This record gives sequence, C-alpha cells and structure tokens, in this order.
Amino acid sequence: MKVVIAIDSFKGSLSSLEAGMAIREGILKACEAEIIIKPLADGGEGTVDALLFGMDKGKITLDATGPLGNKITCSYGILEDGKTAIIEIAQAAGIKLVPKQRLNPLYTTTYGVGEMINDAIERGCRNFIIGIGGSATNDAGVGMLMALGYEFYNIDGNPVKPIGNDLSQIASIVTDNALNKLSECSFRIACDVNSPLYGPKGAAYVFAPQKGASAQIVEILDTGLRSFSELVKKVSSKDIANLPGTGAAGGLGYAFLAFLNAKLESGIDIILEEICLENDIKDCDFVITGEGKLDYQTTMGKAPIGVAKLAKRHGKKVIAFAGGVTEDAYKCNQKGIDAFFSILRLPMTLDAAMDQQTTRDNLMATAEQVFRLIQKMG
Repeated sequence: MKVVIAIDSFKGSLSSLEAGMAIREGILKACEAEIIIKPLADGGEGTVDALLFGMDKGKITLDATGPLGNKITCSYGILEDGKTAIIEIAQAAGIKLVPKQRLNPLYTTTYGVGEMINDAIERGCRNFIIGIGGSATNDAGVGMLMALGYEFYNIDGNPVKPIGNDLSQIASIVTDNALNKLSECSFRIACDVNSPLYGPKGAAYVFAPQKGASAQIVEILDTGLRSFSELVKKVSSKDIANLPGTGAAGGLGYAFLAFLNAKLESGIDIILEEICLENDIKDCDFVITGEGKLDYQTTMGKAPIGVAKLAKRHGKKVIAFAGGVTEDAYKCNQKGIDAFFSILRLPMTLDAAMDQQTTRDNLMATAEQVFRLIQKMG
C-alpha cells in the first residue's frame, strides 16, 4: 500500500510536517505501507518551509524594516536552482509582528518586503514566488516599491511616508531610480483573495478592521487607495484597480500588478506544482490531507481541496483529518474528499484540544483506527 500525505498545518498546534509525521506513525501502527509526506501550504505561513523541504540549505536571514518601521530579523528561501526566491510577506509586514495595542493600518508599511526582494535580487534570484497573506498593512504596496527605488512625492515635491495615511497625498511618481534588475524578474503571487483595491469589497472595508482600523480610518484608507490608483492610471494608463486580488494585503496585490507585472495565482496551485505532488499521487492508493478546521470555507480553494482536486484527476481515494469539523463540512465531499474525520476523542476545551502533544496523539490515533478499518476491508 502506498499513501501520500499532504496535510496543511494545524495552526497553533502542529506544522504541516509535524502533522504528517503523526499520521505516518498512526498508519504504520495499523499496517505496512510506503508513506510519502509532502509539507503543504497555500501561500501563507509555512510556504517557505514547504518549498524548502528536503533542502539542507536555502533559508536566508536578514535584517529588514518591520511593519512599524523598526528593524526586525526575518527570513525567506532560495530554491536549489539559485534563481527562485520564496517570500512570505508576513515575515516583514505581518500582523503578528504588531502588538495588539498598536494595530493601526494608517501607520504600517510594506517597506521590508521590498528589502527582502532586493536582497534576493542581489543574491542572483530572478524568479519570485510570494505569499501575501497575514499582512498588517494598507499602504497599496508603496512601502515595498520605495524600497525598490520608486519615488513618491506630494504636491509640494516632498517625499511621502510609505504608509497608508499618506496615500492620498501622493501627487507624483518617479520611476527613474527603480532597481534596473526588476525588468529581469518574474513574480508569481500566491493570492486567494478576490477583493478589488477599493470600494465596499476592497482592501480597506473588508480587511482593515481586522488590522485595527475604526470606521473612520477605513474611510481614510479607502480614499487613499482610490486616489493612488487614479494617479497610477493617469501616469501609466493601467486601469486595474477593479481586478480581483488587487486588494490583497492592503493593496500589495495592486502594486505587484501595476508596477512589477506580476501574476496573481491560486496559492495552493503554485505550491502543488512546485512540490511536484502529482508525480507522487499517480501510483498511490490513498491521499491524506486536512487542516485545523474543515468547513465551508475549506471548499473555497483552500489547501485540502487543492490536494483533493489533484488526487481525483488520477482517481485516487482522499481522506481528510481535522481538529474541528463543522456542519457544512459535508460540502468537502462534493469537492473530492471521500471521507473526513475529526481527530477529537474526548470533550475538551479549545485550548486543551490545541495543545501540541494532544493534537499529535489525536492525529496518530485517528489515522491508526482509519487504516485498521481499511486493512480489514482489504
């Protein structure tokens, strides 16, 4: 029997690899099997580790500007080809880097993301895979662009700050000093957000409240995003603010499209392609996937459904494990997951259920029992 495990992380409990190892141990208690584990991510947290799996080297650490303008230590990955950089923007602009009492997207920046890109370019990278989930920002990517040499001035000819609060003040854009090597680069953006740049469904109204914005701040940010896009349209003729994904990461998706000619793609599709999961699935008997909670949102293109879709292309049986399973999770069955199982064995609090050792034990035990049944059915 050959089993392929490609399970997302159980956030707050186990990484993708740790979850896969627990499932592997459970399966081997029940039967003999060839087991392949492929760490999984969807473009957010864990993307770098998933794509660097099995590589002894490849992670780069550097000091960069954090979302509040202070210096922080962050990291990104370079694949074995030496030309492809894997960047999670949350490393330099993530909401987890901002103390709760200081959350305010008027004053956060993506400047450090540009510094990471610049560092990778200096190391010879020309291809980029960038996950843009988990940001604390709403600066339309102006911070990132400034770090790459773009210049933004107000009506008096003074430089603006690379923060959301100053977007509406931008009156001119100078590209003369933008990094020349950017023209040699390609950017694939792992983006599963469909929001446009501004408006009721845009970056500010949908996501800024989660980043600490009041209703008044949301209006200021939305006005800034609209103003900035009108200027970009005027100077470059690029009218793209309504495209799905431009509102991702507080408008960072817009900056990548408008200035760096990037492609916005499904995060899980990029990851599955890069880890060559299809090659392992072709001759397997079972595919194991899952995540911390299976629900209706899982069906909207999250990692387990991406795995299931790939598995069904080859007619494979798909089993999913999750810490929690909601009533509407049955829709996962309609998307290629043949059967799913909650790993909880006893009633307990959420904190207890998310304990690392508890999650590991529950995953192992559930996998063992499922494969004992499979073995008996032979």
